[in-house]
Amino acid sequence: MMIRHWSGPTKTVLGAALASSLLAGCASIAPEHVRPVPATAPVFDPDYRPDGEVVASQLSYHDWFIDPRLEGLISSALENNRDLLAATARIEQARARYRIQESRRLPSLVGDVSAVRTRQPLGVNPALDSGDVEGAPAAVTFNRFDVGVGVSAFELDFWGRIANLSEAARAQYLATVAAQRAFYLALIADTANTYFAIVETEEQVALAEATAQSRLEGLRIARLRLDNGVTSALPYRQAETLLTQAEQQLAIERLTLARLRNQLSVLVGGTVPAQLPPGLSLAAQIDDRRLAAGLPSELLLVRPDIIAAEEQLRAARANIGAARAAFFPTISLTGSTGLSSDSLGSLFSSNSLGWSFGPAITLPIFDWGARKADLDLAKALEVEQVANYDRTVQTAFREVADALAGRRYLAEQVETLERALVAQERIARIARLRYREGVANYLEVLDAERNLFNAQQQLLATRRAWLQNRATLFVALGGGFGLDL
Repeated sequence: MMIRHWSGPTKTVLGAALASSLLAGCASIAPEHVRPVPATAPVFDPDYRPDGEVVASQLSYHDWFIDPRLEGLISSALENNRDLLAATARIEQARARYRIQESRRLPSLVGDVSAVRTRQPLGVNPALDSGDVEGAPAAVTFNRFDVGVGVSAFELDFWGRIANLSEAARAQYLATVAAQRAFYLALIADTANTYFAIVETEEQVALAEATAQSRLEGLRIARLRLDNGVTSALPYRQAETLLTQAEQQLAIERLTLARLRNQLSVLVGGTVPAQLPPGLSLAAQIDDRRLAAGLPSELLLVRPDIIAAEEQLRAARANIGAARAAFFPTISLTGSTGLSSDSLGSLFSSNSLGWSFGPAITLPIFDWGARKADLDLAKALEVEQVANYDRTVQTAFREVADALAGRRYLAEQVETLERALVAQERIARIARLRYREGVANYLEVLDAERNLFNAQQQLLATRRAWLQNRATLFVALGGGFGLDL
């Protein structure tokens, strides 16, 4: 066996192979990638004024969320969440696949060195048989030394098949990176929304506890009035009903709080860190800063899920080019050169040089429609990816539009409920005074207390919804896209 070493005339072969690989992109027959025109309105809201103070893509979550405990929870989630770790690992997998495919665009050189010592019995080789000559050796021993390099079946990519496969692998890699970024933002939103729900539920628990304590005192007073004959048993039973309602709501809120804390533990990748700073109340997290929504066309460049969908479409179109190239002949080169000698001392002499070079052409003739089916499959996948891209864009635009509407109308609801709560507190205070003075019956107090409790609960829930909408808008606008992770 001859081992090869590139030198002399064979350098021209290698140069031609490299040049052909560099020119392969000119022969690509893949469809040109054109970003689909989104079937959406040119603006999110005709009445919207671009008066936002900050751009979401230029902000990190540290800049947007003002609660120090929430910042710590998000940092812990981004560091320890198992799903995010898996998404990051998928990036490394896609990067490796791209590097593997890209390496096939260049020839692979293989070099080796060998030394063989052989003993050949003369009796098994008639050409070397010495007959009965006296003193003739029974066997011959000889050496062989080889050194060289070679290229085996390097494909000249005239039709862009390998280039398109490499482009598809690259697009898949970029799509994986964008998908990881989309999950990164989704994890921020999930952590923030769960935290806001926990804060609200904690305040609901505190409200239910205070209400239950107040109604327990009211029940005690109603019992004293009943025992002294001031009132009948009906007010006492009504006060008892108020207390049981508060106690039932307290149990419901405590159950909800336990489940939310369990959910938060999963998001942060384990137990919640014990050294986190204390958090803020819902009312203390009201922030007047506004995010600039911009134009829908700008969203195409900062939403990672849209970018991932476009890269998937780019990969599908590159695969069409590879499938089309399969209909054309495949041209490959095999070349080798090296030095071979029966002695180590003469191995590197000019007389020891040997080389070989040969092109090969493979022409597809008949394969029972397999290549046509591959092309049809690639085209169908492109149609699917176009639909996926349009759906992703429409979903993204709807999320932004919904969050912008929530920013406006939830703020109005909070303001309205704050005024309603003040009014309900006054009504409840007046009802209690009227009952103590004997002007009204306890049913009036009962209705006033129920309405006050409901107003307090509704205000807490609406503040939480406003904060969650704020977090959703930050993510929907590609929060932090212009920053490094």
